[in-house]
Amino acid sequence: MHHVTLAIIGSGPAGYTAAIYASRARLNPTLFAGYQSGGQLMWTTDIENFPGFPDGVPGPQLMQSMRSQAEKFGTVVQDVFVTAVDFSARPYKLWTNLPAGVLPSIFEHGTPEVLAELRTQIMQEAPALTSDAVIIATGATSVMLGIPGEMELLGRGVSTCAVCDAAFFRDKETFVIGGGDSAMEDAMALTKFAKSVTLIHRRDSFKASKIMQERVLSHDKVKVLWNTTVKGVLGEQKVASITVLTKGVEKSLPADGVFLAIGHRTMNRIFESVVATDHHGYVVTRKSLSAEGVAAAEAAMSPEGLVLYPTMTSVEGVFAAGDGVDVRYKQAITAAGNGCEAALDAERWLERQ
Repeated sequence: MHHVTLAIIGSGPAGYTAAIYASRARLNPTLFAGYQSGGQLMWTTDIENFPGFPDGVPGPQLMQSMRSQAEKFGTVVQDVFVTAVDFSARPYKLWTNLPAGVLPSIFEHGTPEVLAELRTQIMQEAPALTSDAVIIATGATSVMLGIPGEMELLGRGVSTCAVCDAAFFRDKETFVIGGGDSAMEDAMALTKFAKSVTLIHRRDSFKASKIMQERVLSHDKVKVLWNTTVKGVLGEQKVASITVLTKGVEKSLPADGVFLAIGHRTMNRIFESVVATDHHGYVVTRKSLSAEGVAAAEAAMSPEGLVLYPTMTSVEGVFAAGDGVDVRYKQAITAAGNGCEAALDAERWLERQ
């Protein structure tokens, strides 16, 4: 069994930034990247809002650069999943094994009962590693429709972030799928660039806040297809059209961009019974933008009136950063900044032990 000072779970902007700071602080971190390292940016063609890249940078290139920088300073990167953790006592224990025939995708789709039974099986073996402190940076994944063409054309007209990609659709025909506040925000972001924005919603009314609905519905670039579902996305090298079903009638609509705004799902399921999470599955830290986060911050106030170790979870010595914590912004730059904070908190906490 291997022991380290700091283990980092996750390989998006938060995980890699935490690793860069931690390795420069001589904490010799081990980072578990999973089998598909890099996070959601691996599906992004060009990123134009990450500082330092005036001409933009491909998502995979940015993530590989972050990984190389972390490794340059001494981070050990393992391309495996963490499948179970035990944070009941220090040193903390991490497992990476899976029973024969079980795929990592079970952590996205398995029921709580199945995952609890799986955890018991996994923990019958010796842990792969023990650690004095842990940073959770497993991030989140966009909820997909599960229709033909969406994964094949992801990053080539299909997007899960209008704030990130709207500028690429200047004078284009765009569609936003969803009916909540996120869909309204995506639609408004696109109106600054696109020729037209069509909201597609499977019901006859939105669930978004009234003020957001009014703002969107009063915009002259926006129209709505009610009681409509998207059945497929078509195109060769990029999106060319979508197939929709309205009142039993299927038809094809020309399209340049398709924006999925039906929600995000955190990748925190192995931590849900181990550290405090909110009702959406986000890990709660002392800087979480939620009632739970405010309560945690108030309980960790120093005599000087400062919150101690803001990125710490409900478990002493376990920190969290990135989209698996962030209920609001979900940007690469905010995830990276949060990863920096978690590494600095971990360093200072470890110094005081």
